[in-house]
Amino acid sequence: MATITFIGLGNMGGPMVSNLLKAGHDITVFDLSTEAVEARVAEGAKAAATAAEAVQGAECVITMLPAGKHVEAVYLGAEGLLAQLPAGTLVVDSSTIAPETSRAVAEQARANDIPFLDAPVSGGVGGARAGALTFICGGAEATFNRARPILDVMAKNVFLAGDNGAGQIAKICNNMLLAILMTGTSEALALGVKNGLDPSVLSEIMKQSSGGNWALNGYNPWPGVMDGTPASRGYDGGFLVNLMNKDLGLAFDNAVGHHAAIPMGSLARNLFELHAGQGNGSLDFSSIQQFYTPDSEG
Repeated sequence: MATITFIGLGNMGGPMVSNLLKAGHDITVFDLSTEAVEARVAEGAKAAATAAEAVQGAECVITMLPAGKHVEAVYLGAEGLLAQLPAGTLVVDSSTIAPETSRAVAEQARANDIPFLDAPVSGGVGGARAGALTFICGGAEATFNRARPILDVMAKNVFLAGDNGAGQIAKICNNMLLAILMTGTSEALALGVKNGLDPSVLSEIMKQSSGGNWALNGYNPWPGVMDGTPASRGYDGGFLVNLMNKDLGLAFDNAVGHHAAIPMGSLARNLFELHAGQGNGSLDFSSIQQFYTPDSEG
């Protein structure tokens, strides 16, 4: 079993640590939230007062942080972890950030002889809890192979997309598509309900027809249609609108930089930005359903 430091215990990071602990790994955790740290300590993790303290003696460091600025703050500069870690320490960043930021961290890691893997995830909080995430990795094949046994504990699928930064590119493409699918699903459900259809019946019809997609199959945005989804608990928890906005912003910036046309992605970004601006940023992203049904239970 490996000696692992895990930094970032939010909605995704916390359950990921739980699965690593269940697999028997020796885990030290750090997060600014005392409550989040205590929850993992109760499961058997060790706590550290600082990120620098947390990585002492670690064979592998995993981070799951909100944005690129947090990743830069943790890893780069004279006080960053890359300046403190011994050569050969495996570093895996599962944050979703700009490919350019990930490559900058990878370049510094390479200069310090530290193998680095960008490994953002898909699967949401449910996937994190179930150990059924998809890891989308970018880095050297040797680094990927070394990290694979650790990632497998938390994953249903593990992919190597290419060199450093490729994992981030694949992730933002995936999340752009996810946003498009969720807005389209919400729009179709709202239209059907306005015409008197039962949302559960309509969902089942579309699931078994050519409109079937991930949102319909496992993350239905209409309240009460699917048990266990954020939509059936007031859109609480899950993947926040603010985080989807961040990812859509990453996709938009990347498209501008590469002269790529993303009309559907741009529209989805505008819809989620408007939805967030109406005070919904802390709700699950499936709450975009409310944009189409502002005066109904949906």
